[in-house]
Amino acid sequence: MFWELLFAFLTGGVSLAPMTAHERVASAPVASAPAATVAAPASAEGPADLATPADVGDTPTYSAQRLPFTVRFGETTNDLRVMSMFVLPGETVPVAVLHPGHSYDIRSTQAVTTATAPNSWSWVAPRKPGLYPLEVRERGADRAMTLQVFVMVPFAAAKSGWLNGYHIGTYPAPRSSHYARPAGFVEVTPALENIAVSPHFRLGQFVCKEVGGPPEYLVLRQPLLVKLEDLLTEVNAEGREAQTFHLLSAYRTPSYNAAIGNVTRFSRHHYGDAADIFVDNDGDGRMDDLNRDGRHTVADAQWLGRLASRIHDPALDLTGGLGTYEPTGGHGAFVHVDVRGFEARWGA
Repeated sequence: MFWELLFAFLTGGVSLAPMTAHERVASAPVASAPAATVAAPASAEGPADLATPADVGDTPTYSAQRLPFTVRFGETTNDLRVMSMFVLPGETVPVAVLHPGHSYDIRSTQAVTTATAPNSWSWVAPRKPGLYPLEVRERGADRAMTLQVFVMVPFAAAKSGWLNGYHIGTYPAPRSSHYARPAGFVEVTPALENIAVSPHFRLGQFVCKEVGGPPEYLVLRQPLLVKLEDLLTEVNAEGREAQTFHLLSAYRTPSYNAAIGNVTRFSRHHYGDAADIFVDNDGDGRMDDLNRDGRHTVADAQWLGRLASRIHDPALDLTGGLGTYEPTGGHGAFVHVDVRGFEARWGA
């Protein structure tokens, strides 16, 4: 971690059982649409038609953007208005709405969707990698969920550490099930960088700093998005305004990790389930004074870390690592969060 931050600074890359976030927003009204781009269902010309881009965090006040119904996509459940899912080409996924007494319609083009029961469908991923949004809408109500379904490029498509001219590097042999190699990579084109992957985060925030592309490639796991959204809810519930987190680092290719001198071969950043974050509502490039002591110190990261420690629901795959880091000459204080599947704690 230290060497990445030093590298970024030198190259100019850096300018506990309280109510959970899920419980706190369960009775909240349905929120307005997210400000980031939400892709419309795909057209015949390509994987996705894109709406007019806008920046994440443009809404004047924070809203968790949870819906009064839940959708199950494969083994994953979601009640956020926008959420990303990651599949392989040709994969068949069961989809169902978990809200008895109401009727719903599903909209998805360029993907085979077959009704299997009331409010249940079978969805088959297209063979071409890309973004294929799926919309589930309640009949007779102005409520809809958009699942941003990314059909990934299979892991095996990377040859000798390269994928379509983008340097990935070599993943080590898994030392346990928690370190299994990714199933595939999300292809990131300039048109997709501003796509909302969840209500308050966009795809471009998770891209590696590896030089190369377009296209670029990344690994991103859905539980990380859930954990970040839950933590953002906690931060706002504590009276600190934040529309998103600044991501100092998210996905890192093994190639990039080695290039910055990081000797950790099993960094969680390789597996798409880790992010180094800070709150920067005033836009000065460093962690805000979260503990309100009039200073910018590691105590602000510790304040944020205490909130993050509350979010560890194993049923949602949210259990993971938590580290707090002091400010240096090259960066402010920040917090590492991940969803590795087991607890780990370190830092200042």
